[in-house]
This record gives sequence, C-alpha cells and structure tokens, in this order.
Amino acid sequence: MMFVMAAVMEGPLADLSAWKPTECSIAKAMDLIGTRSAILILREAYYGTTRFDGFAARVGITDAAASGQLRKLTEAGLLAKRPYQESGKRTRHEYVLTDMGRDLLPVVLALMQWGDAYLQPGPAPLLLVEESSGAPVRVEVRSETGREIDLEELRVRLNPEYSRAIRSAR
Repeated sequence: MMFVMAAVMEGPLADLSAWKPTECSIAKAMDLIGTRSAILILREAYYGTTRFDGFAARVGITDAAASGQLRKLTEAGLLAKRPYQESGKRTRHEYVLTDMGRDLLPVVLALMQWGDAYLQPGPAPLLLVEESSGAPVRVEVRSETGREIDLEELRVRLNPEYSRAIRSAR
C-alpha cells in the first residue's frame, strides 16, 4: 500500500485545530445529494430517465422515496418538472436536468470511475467514451493550465472574495 501526503493547507488553514469548516461546500453538497437514492436518481437522469415510474423502478426504491427525492432535487434546482400528456390521459410531469444538475455530472462520473477501479471484482460493467471518437473518458483533477494535479500538489487557501463578502455582511 502506498501512502501519500495530503494537500497543503495555506495561511490560517495550516493549523487544522484553529478553524472549523463551518461553511464547507462539501458538507452542503452532501446534505443535498448525499443519499444513495439521490445519486442514483441523478444517474438515471443522465441516462435519460424522465418519468416518475422510471426513476422508482430503475433505482429500486418505493414510490414514496422516489417522490421525496425528486421533490428535493427539484426544489434545489437540479431537476425541473416539465408537463407532458399522453393521448387520452391527464397531464403529468417529467423530470429533466437543469444546468445545475448537468454541472454535477463530473461528480457522479468520478464516483463511477472510483467504483470501477476499487469495488468491481473484474472489468467495469460500463465504459464511458466520447461520442465522436469512441475514446475513453475519464474524470481528472486539472489546473486551468491543463496539467493534471496530484493530491500532494494541491494547495488550499482562503478565498479573498469569500472573506470580503463575510466582512461586508457583518
């Protein structure tokens, strides 16, 4: 087993005992999508599922659980309800991804990629490929320069814009 160093915490963040991650974006995201059913509903939305019955059946959850998760994800802005009507039937709603929901795609794909690497007993059940070329697709951590960044090369610092906003709000 290989042990690696951690990210480098800068400035006042370097002393982990001196601050608490009270406004942690990871915690806020987990509050919203941190359940198995929420992530799997998003997976299904990425796969093209739009109808309530499809989400409940494909995720393997009760109608009540599907209803609660779909409501939560819709209220949060990840999904939007769109009316549809089949011939001779009443108007119903389907669920479609919003920009906010589409922007979560790398997170879900990263979970899939990690599960393929560490939890599958053999080859990955599904392959992610680019439509036009068929080339494999991977989720990676890269800087704006395009360089892949390892954990040891990652630095974490306070965002001065956030600090200014907090001071202004007081």
